Amino acid sequence: MTDSDREFLNRINKYAEEVLKDIDPQKTPISFQLEKLKPVMNELSEETGMKLEDVFIRYMDLASEAGIEAENKLKDDLGPDVDIEIRT
Repeated sequence: MTDSDREFLNRINKYAEEVLKDIDPQKTPISFQLEKLKPVMNELSEETGMKLEDVFIRYMDLASEAGIEAENKLKDDLGPDVDIEIRT
């Protein structure tokens, strides 16, 4: 993941922490969560010239990549003798 990718992802995640802080993501429909993220995604769309749908796709791809990186780091930190599976 590039620095630009991390900045993009972090910007949406920071916004999400603010606007979604009082909801339970397991009980809240994804459509509601995405609607709450629409303002920051619109800003990124305008700044980058990307379609809103492409901003969403990039965000989802980067979030998945970040999750894999976090899982691999955790596995490295725990050592080779620990076999874990992280489910999301």
